[in-house]
Amino acid sequence: MAGITGIGMVALRSADAIRLARFYQERLGLRVVGGSANLIDLGVDDGAPLLRIKTVAGASPRPPHTSGLYHFALLLPDRTHLARAFLRLVETNTPLQGASDHLVSEAIYLADPDGNGIEIYADRPRDRWPSRNGKLTMATEPLDLRDLVGTLGGVREPWTGLPAGSRIGHIHLHVALLRDAERFYCERLGFDLVMRYGPSALFVSVDGYHHHVGLNTWAGVGASPPPPDASGLHYYTIEYANEQALREAVVALRNAGVAGTDGDARVWTQDPSEIRIALSLRWRSS
Repeated sequence: MAGITGIGMVALRSADAIRLARFYQERLGLRVVGGSANLIDLGVDDGAPLLRIKTVAGASPRPPHTSGLYHFALLLPDRTHLARAFLRLVETNTPLQGASDHLVSEAIYLADPDGNGIEIYADRPRDRWPSRNGKLTMATEPLDLRDLVGTLGGVREPWTGLPAGSRIGHIHLHVALLRDAERFYCERLGFDLVMRYGPSALFVSVDGYHHHVGLNTWAGVGASPPPPDASGLHYYTIEYANEQALREAVVALRNAGVAGTDGDARVWTQDPSEIRIALSLRWRSS
C-alpha cells in the first residue's frame, strides 16, 4: 500500500493534561501549538503538532501486562541537537532510563510523570547504516555520551527547546500476539517487515527506514487492552502523502473489515490489540 509517509502525532490520556504538558515544555522543550485547557497540542517552531494530551478526569495508571505504548520516539534533525537535549535533561535533573547506540541511530530513554516511555534520538546518515546479507542490522550498545556531547565543541548555547524539523520518528507498542500484529501492519496497512528481534519483537517501516513501528509482546503474550479511562496512549496517527493514497488505504481497510468511522479529517481503525490509529493526511504548515 503506497503513500504512507510515517507517524504523525501521538495522543495521550492523563488525569492532568496541564501538569503533563508542563513536563514536556520544561524538560524537552516542546511548545503549545493548539488545543484548550483539557486538550493540549505540543510541537515545535514549525507548528507541527507532535503530542496531544487529553485530560480524563480520574484517569488511573495503565495496569501492567496490558497492550499499549512502550515508547514514542522524538526524532531530532542531527546529533548536535541530541547533545543539547541530553544536556537539558541533565541540567533539569530529569531521570534517564538509558542511552543506546543502535548503529542506525543514537538514542536517549526516559519516561514522563505518567510513566509513558519516551525516546529522543538522532539518525546516522543512511549510507552508514550497516547491513548483513542485504538486510539492515541494528543493535543495542552503550551510547558514548562523552563523544555525543563533544559534538558541541565546548560551546553551551542557551536552551531554546527542540528545533523545527523535530518529529515523531517512530512508535513502539506492546501488543497481544506478534503474528496478528505483523499481519495487520504489513498486510492491512502496507508496512514492510524490516527485522525480527528474537521471538518477541519485530520492526516495520516504509521506504527502507529502520522502523516506523516497533511491536513487542514484552508485556506478556495475550496482553489485554487497558481500561478505556486509563492514562497512557489514546491513539496515534499514520500520515499519508496525499488524498488518493489515504482513500486507497481506507478502501483496503474497509474491504478487510477493520476501518472505523470518519471524523476530524481522519479515518479511525484499531489494530488487533485494540490500539486506536487515526489515518490522516501528512501535516503541512500553512
